[in-house]
This record gives sequence, structure tokens and C-alpha cells, in this order.
Amino acid sequence: MTAPTLLVTRPRPQCAAWLARLAALGVKAAALPLIEILPAHDPAPLRAAWAVLPAVDLAVFVSPNAVEHFFAQAGGMTWPPRTLAACVGPGSAQALAARGVPAASIVQPAADAASLDSEHLWEQLAPRRDWAGARVLLLRGDGGREWLAERLAGAGARVEAVAVYHRAGPCLNAAEQALLGAAQADPAGFAWLFSSAEAVGHLQGLWGGAPAGQRAIATHPRIAEAARAAGFGPVVLARPDPEAVTRALKGV
Repeated sequence: MTAPTLLVTRPRPQCAAWLARLAALGVKAAALPLIEILPAHDPAPLRAAWAVLPAVDLAVFVSPNAVEHFFAQAGGMTWPPRTLAACVGPGSAQALAARGVPAASIVQPAADAASLDSEHLWEQLAPRRDWAGARVLLLRGDGGREWLAERLAGAGARVEAVAVYHRAGPCLNAAEQALLGAAQADPAGFAWLFSSAEAVGHLQGLWGGAPAGQRAIATHPRIAEAARAAGFGPVVLARPDPEAVTRALKGV
């Protein structure tokens, strides 16, 4: 039986690295970005955040997109030595390291964490210090989960959310539109990789209904729930790294 083509729905800037790593693992994959990541509507808050960063105790990056767009406004500044940088996934951690953030300053979920999310990041942050009075920047898109911000605020931290990028619906080129049509016509020939519940919703909008007979891999239980609710099946879970996704592909 021919293995399905894995459709990587991550934002466009992240797709190339994923496709390269999947190809090295022998996985046939193609990019079909279902979320567009655009610069923040107003860059002034980002520049202001860089100006105060040396006095910030913790900066939380929600994704590699947050890292990319925040550092785009660095203006020649480097990461201050006393500021911790937290993230929920290895992609964000790698992006931080690539931009000069010391490994000792990066906090992320444990390597053996059951899932990579705010809950498991908090397990690492909570015992690290007394958070009362700490200054925290939450660097994210326009909106998002408030769970970690609420935990930090509950521990006495002063949390400020800064929109460092803007999410929008997909803008597919002709080749991507053709790929989308091929996947709709031949569910057995494809499997979907979702790292965002929002991407699931965008796909439903593009197709104008439920994606009947489509298989999926989701990188978090909440995303898997959204995919199943949309009509995907089977849906299997995998950590957000190419090796885990490659193993999961055998189960869809």
C-alpha cells in the first residue's frame, strides 16, 4: 500500500524546515499552509517591549512566529542576561537559540512531558522562583489562551500581553489550490498534519463543510478534538517534531 502524502499546514515560514526534515526521514510531504502570519498592525509596542526587556524577568514566546516577529524589531539589541525566555515547543526553543538567547535562559516543558503546552511549561516555571512582583511579557499573536497568564498573575506576577504578529486566513497560490483539490478528491492519498485548531477551521471554510474521509495527525489533544469535531478520522496524536510525526503517520 502506498504511503499517503503528508500535508503540512503550519504557517508558510515554518513549512520548508519541516519538509526538509520529513524528507530526510523518508516521508513524502507537501506544504499546504492554512494560516498566514503577518506583521503586527502596530510595531510600536514591540519596540517598546525591547526597550524594557532588560528589566523584564520572563518573556513567554507562544510560537516560532512570535520569536521571528519579536526579534525582527530588535534594532541591534541583544538578549539581556537576566531575562528568561519561555516557550512550549522545540521549534520555538531552536528559534530562540538561533537568535543568540543562551540555553541557560530558555525554559520549556521537560523532554519527556506528556504534551507540549502551557500546563507543562508552568511545571517548569512554577518552582523556578517566587513570581510575586515579577515582570512578565507574553509575546503572542492577536489573542490566544490565557491559562499561563492567569497562573503567573495568580502567583503575583505583573503580566503584559504584546501582539507581535497578526494571524489571518490562508492565501493559497495556484499550486496549493490544486493540491487542496487533489486531497479533497482522493482522501486515501493524503493525511493532514495540524498544529493549530484554527487551521482546522480554515480548512472547513475552504471546503464549505466537513472533510469526509480525511485522516489527520494533531500535535495536541485540543487540536485533535477540533479535528474530530470537524469530521476527520482517524485522528492520532503526535508530539510536534518530525520524528514523532513520522511514527504517527503509520497509524492513520
